[in-house]
Amino acid sequence: MTVSDGAAAPELSSWTGRLMSRRRSSNRPARLTFGVVLATAMVLTTVAALTIFDVTPVPTDPAERLQPVGTPGAMLGTDQLGRNLFDWTIAGFAWSGTVAATSATIVTFIGLCIGVIAGSARGVVQAFAARAIDTMLSLPNLVVAVAIMAAVGRGFWQLSVTLGLVSWPVLARVVYAETRGLMSRDYVNAARLLGVSRVRILFTHVIPGLRNTLMVMWAFMFADLLVAESALSFLGIGAPLGEPSLGNILADGRQYLLVAPRMVLVPATAIVLAVTAANMIGDGMAERSRRQTTRVER
Repeated sequence: MTVSDGAAAPELSSWTGRLMSRRRSSNRPARLTFGVVLATAMVLTTVAALTIFDVTPVPTDPAERLQPVGTPGAMLGTDQLGRNLFDWTIAGFAWSGTVAATSATIVTFIGLCIGVIAGSARGVVQAFAARAIDTMLSLPNLVVAVAIMAAVGRGFWQLSVTLGLVSWPVLARVVYAETRGLMSRDYVNAARLLGVSRVRILFTHVIPGLRNTLMVMWAFMFADLLVAESALSFLGIGAPLGEPSLGNILADGRQYLLVAPRMVLVPATAIVLAVTAANMIGDGMAERSRRQTTRVER
């Protein structure tokens, strides 16, 4: 029997789509592994430099300023104050990464609380929480963060809390949607019919079911907040002057971009590697969670 071209084309297109989807899915575990390896390497390098080799505080030596790459004792050269650029960037990554991790944890806590309330409550409480999420989503995060930082001043906790307060709506929206889905599951309805209280249902069925979502979102939020922290510090309203923030290092290096471009490339590379690792981890965990959910449903 001869198959017409019109019938063969959709079949071929469908088969090609499934093949490409399988290839993309098969790359997700590799992304997760690569992201974990990259993140582990960066964290271990930072911890070893700060504890074993004790690179902080990084001493200044104006006589050794702007030394080229390959200088003995400074493999990536020195900056405008004679500081070892590698050691200074390691210290900057530790400072900026800690701010991003702290902010991501604050975002996770606030987003979880508001998202669960909006997704499980009824009536006025649900409407108020949902409208609060929508209102915050309509505001430009960085603009609000700039206004808050201008009012409260610079500092580690000021920056961490500010970034957490302006970034929670995205995670809250995801938690809200996930909570609505979990509240409609059969085992939740069965528990409700058996007389289990709403609070107990939330803590025994809903919140544990959000674990994978929170882990994925934490990784993505860490990447976004690391960039936000670097941007605010680069603008001069984030980390205090003298702190080894990646944004401060970038701001100092822009004046010497033509003379010593490594002063910008080195901290920028640290930001790119950290963001890439976090996004790969989040992407890989999301795919693994999706596969587990599909397997359970089957």
